[in-house]
Amino acid sequence: MQALKFRLKGKHAFFKIPAVNSYYYFTYAQIHKVALLGIFGAILGYDGYQQMQKEDRFPEFYERLQALKVSVIPCVKNGIFLKKVQTFNNSIGSLEQGGNLIVQEQWLEKPEWLIYVLLDCEESEKLAEMLEKKQSIYIPYLGKNDHSADILEVERVEVETTDPAGQRIDSLFPEESFLMDELEAYSFKYRETLPVGLKEETNHYEYRKFAFSDEIVEEAKQTVFQVQGKNIIFY
Repeated sequence: MQALKFRLKGKHAFFKIPAVNSYYYFTYAQIHKVALLGIFGAILGYDGYQQMQKEDRFPEFYERLQALKVSVIPCVKNGIFLKKVQTFNNSIGSLEQGGNLIVQEQWLEKPEWLIYVLLDCEESEKLAEMLEKKQSIYIPYLGKNDHSADILEVERVEVETTDPAGQRIDSLFPEESFLMDELEAYSFKYRETLPVGLKEETNHYEYRKFAFSDEIVEEAKQTVFQVQGKNIIFY
């Protein structure tokens, strides 16, 4: 079995958390699946939210790519990227006095991930061909068009299933799918609830709880794959 592997990075990233107030916008700490599918949709030239028609269930990129299986490895110590708050003026459509709204956004600093896409369908092969040719229909960005995305080191790699018992998972993983050895000492654990899909009725996010840790696996309830000496999960 094969997967497409590439390095995704940028100077900054902003993956907006919907539940915020009007003046301070927070970001998820990691790129999530819907954001990744948006990047893939830009590369393949698929329409987004703004092009949706009344009869559409989902934006085109999600309709076509939701079945893709992805895996994400943060390339930073303990999985935690530095965050900084950026303040700027937004005068477009502002009802504030003077027509100027001060916006504060929390950005990830120098984010970088290893991304794997399981090559098990026509859409994944289309994506692989585009990236191997270094082609893209639209410009991919990291959550917002202020943050261009760099895609490097594209290659096809062999993946095979493995028994992770007694080992760590090197990628982000859904917490409910793994029982960890609580007796085994570990040095770090990042946890966050991240979007994994869209609800058909509202196009709001669907979520799962993810972790990234050097904990040791006691029992896996989901298939684990090994690639180039790393244990990863696809979701």
